[in-house]
Amino acid sequence: MSTFDNLSPEHQGVHLKELAQRSLRHWGLEGSDLSLVKYRENAVYQVSAGDGERYALRIHRHGYHSLAALQSELQWMAALNDSGIAVPEVLPTTDGRLLVSESTEVIMAPRHVDLFAWIDGSPLGSEEEGLGDNAEHVDKLYAELGRTAAELHNQASQWELPEGFERHAWDHEGLVGEAPFWGRFWELELLDDSQRRLLETARDRISRELSEYDRSPQRYSLIHADFVPENLMADNGRLRLIDFDDAGFGWHMFELATALYFIQEEPCYPVARQALIDGYRQRRALSDGDLDRLELFLTARACTYLGWIRSRQETHTARELAPDLIRRACEQAERYLAASP
Repeated sequence: MSTFDNLSPEHQGVHLKELAQRSLRHWGLEGSDLSLVKYRENAVYQVSAGDGERYALRIHRHGYHSLAALQSELQWMAALNDSGIAVPEVLPTTDGRLLVSESTEVIMAPRHVDLFAWIDGSPLGSEEEGLGDNAEHVDKLYAELGRTAAELHNQASQWELPEGFERHAWDHEGLVGEAPFWGRFWELELLDDSQRRLLETARDRISRELSEYDRSPQRYSLIHADFVPENLMADNGRLRLIDFDDAGFGWHMFELATALYFIQEEPCYPVARQALIDGYRQRRALSDGDLDRLELFLTARACTYLGWIRSRQETHTARELAPDLIRRACEQAERYLAASP
């Protein structure tokens, strides 16, 4: 574990801000004000330049993605923008690069950094405050989210991948194989024996179902893979997607399950679920048979979050979220196993 990993989140923030300030020179933004927006996987800062313009600067988690994978993420985002889907615009450096690398005396392993045009609006919700109880508002926004998801899948299903394109996969192996993308969730040390048995049973059934599930472009393509409320920016009734860090190849139902997973305990969940489905169907076909697999993909999504904890136990965020993520995953696994034949 590095010196940086041993620091408290507050002290890590000091050094990340130093790295962010060093990075600004690549865009000719030296001296701009920085304010932290979010620090979980990545650190994201609002950059306020002297001319009044604002930007979002992102410092990537070390070791999560290769340089080729990060460049591929930015290529897809540019293609989505070209197709009319509102995602952040990546801004090149003064010498034309989309990514730079920086380090400090404490953050010795170079971190990749990129810059985006600022997106106005506020997150659709948050883990702390939820979606709220305005059913009409939730209905409108989740219908828009459904349409956006369908349009994104339409673009991804038809897009010819650039040469050298590289992203991970939320496929059978990436979800429940021997080496899942986010880790062997069933070996999470925080699980008790009964929880571990439950999740191993769920994993076996997920594996059987996914091995038979269609991977044609109708059901499987590039997906955003992180449609959680804090990554959905609402601006006067319009939704914009941010944070493509987890984007990769996966089933479209996994995308929709991700959009619903963390809001299942919300009062407006039934409204949001139906609005998401109806909105999606306005732009892309979604069969009742696919919807019958929703519990499968909700459970696969639940399992990934436990793998996320296990592979990031050095982080304050993982330790803080672990009890709730374990509870949610076990309850989801029980529902799935009870409903499955």
